[in-house]
Amino acid sequence: MTELRAISFAETGLDGLDAAAGRVAVVVTPEGTLSPGARRLNRLTKGAVGRAVESEAFEKLAPGEALSLAWPVGMAAEGVEIVKLARRPSTAEARKAGATMARAAGSAALTVLVEATRLPEEIALGLALRGYAFTARKSDPSKTPKAAVIMVKAPDEAEAAFAACRAVAEGVAFTRDLVSEPANVLTTTEFANRLEALRDTGLEVEVLDEPELEKLGMGALLGVGMGSAMPSKVVTMRWKGGEGAPLALIGKGVVFDTGGISLKPAAGMEDMTMDMGGAGTVAGVMKALALRKAKANVVGMVGLVENMPSDRAQRPGDIVTSMKGDTIEVINTDAEGRLVLADVMWHAQESEKPAAMIDLATLTGACIIALGHENAGVFANDDALAGDFLKAAETEGEGAWRLPLGKAYDDQLKSQKADMKNVGGRPGGAITAAQFLQRFVKDGTPWIHLDIAGVAQVTKDTDLAPKGATGWGVMALDRLVRDRYEQG
Repeated sequence: MTELRAISFAETGLDGLDAAAGRVAVVVTPEGTLSPGARRLNRLTKGAVGRAVESEAFEKLAPGEALSLAWPVGMAAEGVEIVKLARRPSTAEARKAGATMARAAGSAALTVLVEATRLPEEIALGLALRGYAFTARKSDPSKTPKAAVIMVKAPDEAEAAFAACRAVAEGVAFTRDLVSEPANVLTTTEFANRLEALRDTGLEVEVLDEPELEKLGMGALLGVGMGSAMPSKVVTMRWKGGEGAPLALIGKGVVFDTGGISLKPAAGMEDMTMDMGGAGTVAGVMKALALRKAKANVVGMVGLVENMPSDRAQRPGDIVTSMKGDTIEVINTDAEGRLVLADVMWHAQESEKPAAMIDLATLTGACIIALGHENAGVFANDDALAGDFLKAAETEGEGAWRLPLGKAYDDQLKSQKADMKNVGGRPGGAITAAQFLQRFVKDGTPWIHLDIAGVAQVTKDTDLAPKGATGWGVMALDRLVRDRYEQG
């Protein structure tokens, strides 16, 4: 697994800056007033820092952006980053500043002087998130990001404030690692093994194998995995930090999706290693909650399958029976994620009696067409829960947009041969997928469906993530738990 960039806090000390390796970053307010550390850097660089701060280029910087000095005279460092940030920045600006530092540092060591601004823990979180690199399959260890030291006036206070942020960062990194792994490594069995290892954090972890799934009647989920040599599994992770009924988080974990007999086009199929992104996010949230000892009851449940074509594979036209007892006509074997979620959602409600349920899935290309790669699709049967989630996502800077549900869309799922079809045609494809899932939500259970097809993995850098797996949803769901479910 990839190690998160090591971040530590130290008391502001100006001696030794001339010998600091890698890169040095210093925060300067928009007014251009130099802190003691910045003045020390200015002397070492023969006035270069001061000239940069007085320049028109610095004036035009947005909060959190930086000017770079390459190979400064008088220092061993390969560069100095002069980061513009107010004394009282917003959380987003502080995180952006940290991300700017991480992007500039790359895999080099980093020394950061934070004397002129508050929220050093949020700067550190931005640094940790943007400083992530998936290196587990690299043969060159030099690609691994080096450590960062953040120098502040009160390191113990900063370290204590960063503890919860570090837990979230580790949860995000865990999700990114899972989504980044190739399917020949992250099989259903290996995925389950990694989740079982989370017992070390205090989570209760239970793995159900195919014989147990058959006894439960999970015909929809098992049908998806029929064509693969990899065994289908359901993994339950429980964090018992509070009282009362838990929040249930449900994740689609298709470790590779060929489309089955309804085979996908070859071009781009390599990206289907990320079709377990929903399960990855659930795992990351559960790890974060356990690491920060959240005062809430939360259960995470993921369905792990592989969708492959073979002589044993499910066919278009097959009819399967879900755990609920409803029959489903499989029109398209590439609409498999909803079959997995249907059984896992029903099992979660039967076994855990949750106070609310949220499922996550890289479910439809239609959601990407509707919302691009900027927002996840949000579907809900409860306005209050939806509103709280959207607020949490906005607070954490994770794009989310609510889309409708309705009977007209539900009617598209009618089947002449079974209780329903697994697809409703091209019009409103993301919505009909959500309508399918809603049929497996019990009356009285507040529920949200998050279609993360467009946001789980991206092809260009974002403010807080390099291109590739983003870990979208870990921060928003952690925030939702803090704001809505934590006790005391």
